[in-house]
Amino acid sequence: MSPVNHLLLLVIVCVITMTSKRILIADDSNTARGVLAKFFAQRDFDVCEAFDGEDTIEKARKFKPDLILLDVAMPHTNGIVAASVLKEMLPNVRIVLFTMYTEAIARAFPDEGLAVDAVISKGDSMGKLEECVQSLLRS
Repeated sequence: MSPVNHLLLLVIVCVITMTSKRILIADDSNTARGVLAKFFAQRDFDVCEAFDGEDTIEKARKFKPDLILLDVAMPHTNGIVAASVLKEMLPNVRIVLFTMYTEAIARAFPDEGLAVDAVISKGDSMGKLEECVQSLLRS
């Protein structure tokens, strides 16, 4: 391989490995959304924010995220309905429901009848959330 081709290959590899993962954070709480956006931006994610289910669907269509962090209790379109629409629209996107209602969701959808990849409690640590997100993005 010529030195020029070798250099070109190295540049391509660097660009591919440096590409940030795209995460869409959907929560009707400005505070929660802001904390999560800052947390993931500090970890080199390309972050987009949405404030309700309809906004999430519209932004996902444009932003094409790798993963969507989705609150359940949001106005206009809740997270469960939004997740179904999002999975149909972007079948390869990973979706994490991030909610205070994990127990209620487990009771209402006992046989994994949700269009999501994981459900994480807002009461869990940010470390657990990050571990879940990283794991889903690797798989």
